[in-house]
Amino acid sequence: MPYWNERIECMTRQDIEQLQLENLQATLNRVYKNVRHYRKVFRKVDFMPEDLQSVEDIRKLPFITRRDLSRNYPYDMFAVPLREVVRLHTASFNFDDPVVIGFTENDIRSWAELMARNLTAVGVGKDDVVQIALTFGIITGPFGVQGGAEKIGASVIPISAGRLYQQVKIMRDFRSTTLVSTPTVALGLARAMEEMNVDPNSLALKHGLFGSEPWSENTRSDLESRLHVTATDTYGLTEIFGPGVAWECPEKNGLHISEDHFIAEVIDPETLEPLPPGEQGELVLTTIAKEAFPLIRLRTGDMTRIDYSPCACGRTHCRISRIFKRTDEVIVVKGTSITPEQVGQAIARVSGGQPNFQLVITREEDADQLLVMVEISDINFFDEMKKQRRFVEWLHREISETLGWEVAVRLVEPGTFDPQKRVRDERRFI
Repeated sequence: MPYWNERIECMTRQDIEQLQLENLQATLNRVYKNVRHYRKVFRKVDFMPEDLQSVEDIRKLPFITRRDLSRNYPYDMFAVPLREVVRLHTASFNFDDPVVIGFTENDIRSWAELMARNLTAVGVGKDDVVQIALTFGIITGPFGVQGGAEKIGASVIPISAGRLYQQVKIMRDFRSTTLVSTPTVALGLARAMEEMNVDPNSLALKHGLFGSEPWSENTRSDLESRLHVTATDTYGLTEIFGPGVAWECPEKNGLHISEDHFIAEVIDPETLEPLPPGEQGELVLTTIAKEAFPLIRLRTGDMTRIDYSPCACGRTHCRISRIFKRTDEVIVVKGTSITPEQVGQAIARVSGGQPNFQLVITREEDADQLLVMVEISDINFFDEMKKQRRFVEWLHREISETLGWEVAVRLVEPGTFDPQKRVRDERRFI
């Protein structure tokens, strides 16, 4: 079993906890000194960094949420001067509730290190050609994948998403051995191959790293049989890093978290009390190696289980179960996190009010589809069909531009759906 950093990846539990304690102490001192938000909340609970005696003492500190990050937009959560920040990203294209993430040079190197571990674990090496079919842009996305692949000496094709037929041609001509994408894009590439009569056996493809959206074991089987790859999951959190926060090894028995970079907790999302290993709850992450944008007890909203037993692959760092559920109304569609609030704000901009609406998510031909059903009311009723059609077109354009991709919009009669249920996700991930 190959390791990128065997000394770290196979540490004893005692050594992991000692390293976590040292890194956490340094992180708490830095954020208390440099980040007003943390200084304020630490004082509120009467906690000073020197009070930390064990990793478990982190439970004395309050949680933070994405809303806290947004309130401190753009730079108030940074723990270093802006002159030390070499890259800026944001968590989404929606600037109604913005979050800016900063990276120092060391942060960029840490991200590459995490992805080097991920890639090496699944068998990618310096002789491989890595085709990255994730969208490059202001969202963190694929940059860490590229850094990790280059760190291990692999050749990188940063092709971005879209243009499936061209992707297949490049995959064939450049002899790509590794595909990194969302499951939806990968299934689209499989469909494009079939339409182009490209036999997967004629390709050099061996590895598939898929993330940015939930996907089922049935999808894994489909991808492996149609692309002739070993398909593994990778988990990212834009507020921390993109892909590389956690990842599957070939055992496919949970996603490894590098505990020299993160402290993972699982809590009851209602009581906020810690849960023992094996019980499902909300994932909470603390970064202990980030310089520019350290996060202390970030509630991710993702539901998972944690497992501290050593993996059959030999790695000793904890694993989390694959993530299919959230604690809030955030949904991941086409690899993008969206909320009903975003859609509601877009509807209000067009109609001047907010009628009842429901988001219906389905999967058709291996691709996510979003239908926005808007209830007819006094604020959007028109006697003329032409005016009603223009209104729907305007809604379609506004919502699509807000989310960054095409949606379907339909006006429906009152009573068509339960107005208390704003999301109906008909996809199946298990």
